Amino acid sequence: METYGLGPMELRFAELIWEREPIPSGELVKLCKEQMKWQKSTTYTILRRLCEKGLFQNQGGAVTSLASREEYYARCSEHFVEETFGGSLPRFLAAFTRKKNLTEKEIQELEEMIARSRKGGKP
Repeated sequence: METYGLGPMELRFAELIWEREPIPSGELVKLCKEQMKWQKSTTYTILRRLCEKGLFQNQGGAVTSLASREEYYARCSEHFVEETFGGSLPRFLAAFTRKKNLTEKEIQELEEMIARSRKGGKP
């Protein structure tokens, strides 16, 4: 799966699938016609493109994800930090907090993530 690269309409389409999966492809066509004014061919073109990117699959007329919404956004975030901050999470946080102060709750959540990471667990 690509770690990034969905345009705004592809992302909106992906969100429709994530919210409703598994979804029959025919129902997805109807939904896209109602919500985005797409023709059937447009829906299947975008679906094929996202299947080729490894995000979804369309098997037996049912569309399901190969990567969850959370996995997709995690990969996007990793790519952003890698490309923009040389992979340095401290540099990212320094830039992020330059104009926005963290709340006590956010600080506590970060400290808990760090503690779990030190113990070898998932953040």
